[in-house]
Amino acid sequence: MTFFQNPPRLENTWALDPSLQLHLERLLGAEMLAELTPSLDRMGMMAAGELLELAEHAENNPPRLVQYGPYGHRIDRIETPSSWKAMGRVAAEAGIVAIPHERRHGWRSRLHQLALLHLYTPSSAEFSCPLAMSDGAVTALRRYAAGQPFADRAVARLMSRDPDQAWTSGQWMTEKEGGSDVGRSSTVARFEGGVWRLYGTKYFTSATTSECTLTLARPEGAPEGSRGLSLFYLEPWGAEGQANGLTVRRLKDKLGTRALPTAELELDGALAEPVGDLDGGLRKIASVLNVARYFNTSAAISSMARSTMMSRAYARVREAFGHPLDALPLHVETLADMQVQYEAGLAVGVRLAELLGKVECGEATEIEQGTWRLLTPLAKLGTGKQCVAVASEALEAFGGAGYVEDTGLPRLLRDAQVLPIWEGTTNVLSLDALRAIAREDALEALLADLRARLAPCTHPLLRASVAAVQQAAVEIARFAAALGDDPAGAQCGARTFALSLYRTYAAALLCEAAQWEILHRPSRRLLTSTRRWIDAGLTRLLHHDPSRLDDSLALIG
Repeated sequence: MTFFQNPPRLENTWALDPSLQLHLERLLGAEMLAELTPSLDRMGMMAAGELLELAEHAENNPPRLVQYGPYGHRIDRIETPSSWKAMGRVAAEAGIVAIPHERRHGWRSRLHQLALLHLYTPSSAEFSCPLAMSDGAVTALRRYAAGQPFADRAVARLMSRDPDQAWTSGQWMTEKEGGSDVGRSSTVARFEGGVWRLYGTKYFTSATTSECTLTLARPEGAPEGSRGLSLFYLEPWGAEGQANGLTVRRLKDKLGTRALPTAELELDGALAEPVGDLDGGLRKIASVLNVARYFNTSAAISSMARSTMMSRAYARVREAFGHPLDALPLHVETLADMQVQYEAGLAVGVRLAELLGKVECGEATEIEQGTWRLLTPLAKLGTGKQCVAVASEALEAFGGAGYVEDTGLPRLLRDAQVLPIWEGTTNVLSLDALRAIAREDALEALLADLRARLAPCTHPLLRASVAAVQQAAVEIARFAAALGDDPAGAQCGARTFALSLYRTYAAALLCEAAQWEILHRPSRRLLTSTRRWIDAGLTRLLHHDPSRLDDSLALIG
C-alpha cells in the first residue's frame, strides 16, 4: 500500500493556547475574560480557517506595480489581491485598531487588542504591519494634531469598524542616506502657494497602498540633523487611485512578508500637512515607533505560538522508528524547549501591553513609566531574536517537509526574520536601551519593577527561581554602574547587556505568572517553563577590556 503522510491540522488557535488564556484571566479577571472570550474564540476559529486561506491566497498573489496605463500614461498603481483587502476588512470589523483608543475597558483594552493580534497576525500575511502603523498614527495625530480637520478625519477612518470606511496608515522614514540614522534624512518640505509639498526619496515605505501615511521631512532652512526634522501627514493616493506627487520606483523584492506592499518612492511635490507645529518631528514619530515596537513584539510571540502549535500537531501524526514523534524523548525535549521560549516571550509581551495601556490612560506610576520606556526596546529585541530561532526549530521539526514551499512552513521562517530588523535592529535597540538608562534612570525603574514582580512569589516551589533572578539583577546593576564612565565599554557590551536584562526581567515575569498558576490551576506549565528558562542562563554580560575593540577590528580586518 502506498504511504501518504497525514498533514498536521491547525485548529482553533484560541482553544489551543492555554498560556494566553491564563495570562488574560490573571490580568483581566474571570468576568471580563468571559465577556471578551466570544470575540477571541471567533478570531481563533478564523485564524485556523478562513483567515489562513486568505493569507495563503495573498502570499501566492503578491502586489504588482503597474507603472503605465494602456495608452502610455504614467499611473504608478500598486495592485493587491482581493484577499489582502479582505484581511483588512476582518481587522476593521474586529476593531483591532479601535479597541485601545475606544478604551472601553480602560488600560486593559490593550490586553484585549494584544490577544486579538496574537490570534490574527500569524494568519494575516503580515497585514498586522499596516495595523501597527494605523494604531501609531492615531496615537500621534490625537496627541499632536487634535482639532486639525485632516487629523480628525483620518483618525475617524483609521479607527472605523466599518470595513467600507476604514483606512490604514503607512510610515515613511527610511532613506538611502540614513536607515536607522534618521537625522541624515534628506527629504525636503517646501511651502509653495500656501501649501506644503515634499521632495525626496523614500527608500523603504511599508504598507505603501495605505490611504494615508506619516513621514519625516526637513523644512527648507531648518537645521541639519534630527532636530531639524518635522512630521508630516499625507494621503498618497487620490479618490481615483492617482498618485499624489509621487513616483513608485519599484516594489521591494523581499525575503519574506511577500504579500505586504513595500515600495521605493520618489516624492516630487507631494501635498502634505504638518502634524502640529514644525518642531520636534523625531519626538512625534517616536510615539508611532513605540506602538510599532509593541506590535513587533506581539508579532514575534504570535509567530512562536504558531511555530509551536504546528510542530506539536505534526508530532502527533508523524511516526519515526516505530513511534509517534511526540513519544520520542529527544523530540519531546525539543518541543518543550520551543514552548519555554514562547512562554517567556508571551510573559514579556503581556506585560508590555499592560504598561502601554496604563501609560496611555494616565494610570502608570513613575516606576511603571520608566519600566515601559526601557521594556519597549528590550521586548522588541528579545522576542525578535527568539522567534527566528523558534521558527527555524519548527522547520527542523518537520524534517524535509519544513523546507518545501507548498507545505507553507518556509513562510514561518521568512516572515520571522523581518522581526529583528524592522523598527530597529538588535544593535540599534540595545543603544536605545542605553539612552533610556542614561537619560531617564530607566534601569532603576525596571529593576524596582522586577523586585515588585518577585515580591508575591512566596511559594516554596519558586524559592530557587526567585533567588536566581534576584542574583542576576544584582549582577546587572553592578555591571551597569561600572559602565557609567566607560562609553566605549558601554557600546561594546550593549548587546549582551540588553539581552541579559531582557532574560532576567522575563524570568521575573515568569515567576509572577507561575505563582498565580500554582494558586489557581492544577497545571505546572509555567513553573516548569520558569525553571528551564532560568537554567539556560540569565546574564551573559560582556565585560569590557580596552584591548577588546582592537582585537575585534583585527578579526574583521
